[in-house]
Amino acid sequence: MNADLQASGSPLVIDIAGTELTADDRARLAHPLVGGVIHFTRNWESRAQMAALNAQIKAIRPELLICVDHEGGRVQRFRTDGFTRLPSMRALGELWMRDAMRGVQAAAAAGQVLAGELRAVGVDFSFAPVLDLDHGASSVIGDRSFHRDPRVVALLAQSLAQGMAQAGMGHCAKHFPGHGFVKADSHVAIPVDRRALKAILADDATPFEWLAGTLSAVMPAHVIYSRVDERPAGFSRRWLHEILRTRLGFAGAIFSDDLSMEAGRYITGRQLGFAEAALEALAAGCDLALLCNKSLDAGVLDAFLAAMERAAASGALAPEPAREARRRALLPTAPALDWEALQASARYRHARKLLAQLLP
Repeated sequence: MNADLQASGSPLVIDIAGTELTADDRARLAHPLVGGVIHFTRNWESRAQMAALNAQIKAIRPELLICVDHEGGRVQRFRTDGFTRLPSMRALGELWMRDAMRGVQAAAAAGQVLAGELRAVGVDFSFAPVLDLDHGASSVIGDRSFHRDPRVVALLAQSLAQGMAQAGMGHCAKHFPGHGFVKADSHVAIPVDRRALKAILADDATPFEWLAGTLSAVMPAHVIYSRVDERPAGFSRRWLHEILRTRLGFAGAIFSDDLSMEAGRYITGRQLGFAEAALEALAAGCDLALLCNKSLDAGVLDAFLAAMERAAASGALAPEPAREARRRALLPTAPALDWEALQASARYRHARKLLAQLLP
């Protein structure tokens, strides 16, 4: 193996096209710069199929991090074959308004069910919970947010993360420093938040500040906070190093948001190529760069990996052992319960019962 690639770690997260691994998938997942794979609904057919797919991925490289965007509500990739339909985060916030302690209890139960079911089919990690505040303007956030009040968001997010931890799974708080204030959807547009740093830190960023010491991972927003930096947060050393790491004291892993999104490669007035965007995100302070849905486009992922390999050889992708250590720290350390053992678990059964009672 090339020494430059070994030293560079495995900072890339990519996807696969279908419900089974192809020869191309296997070659890409074996690439030393790839550290993870993210699943989508198209990769799901059944519990047995998903468990077999993830076993095949781990057989290629056991240290690959298998991820999914599985929050609850409208962002839940697996919904059939026994998977629990999880409530939206807004539903948990509304329950909190009626009965605060029941809301906290339900959030912990949701996290436990979410993570337990994912781990039972071989998924290591979910990109949840959302810490964005519900300002009532953002269509892309909407009911994915717990509440407008950052105190409620922090309490419920912490409870959900604790539930996930009980099932042996880490979590990812998103989208730092807050996506809920802007109307534009960063999947298809380039949102700009023109508030001052003081206003953002006093409101939207406060859940990240309060939970900084316990968060497993953070995902920055593809939003330009124009009075703070001309770069989107995920490409900004000011946001990631000066504010998130130094000022707020966060020490976990940082994921870029999807670099294939409209705002995912837009820096200082121009649209970058995928490899250039990944290098910019990593240089700014991200530990892992996500490029999603490109296994469906012939040649794109292979060209991306080849460009990243050249960057490692030239020194443009600088070795950073701490970056790789933070990635590996997200891998589960305790064995997962299989589906049958999960169904027999008193803790899991109680969590499902609580959700059914509190959020029918």
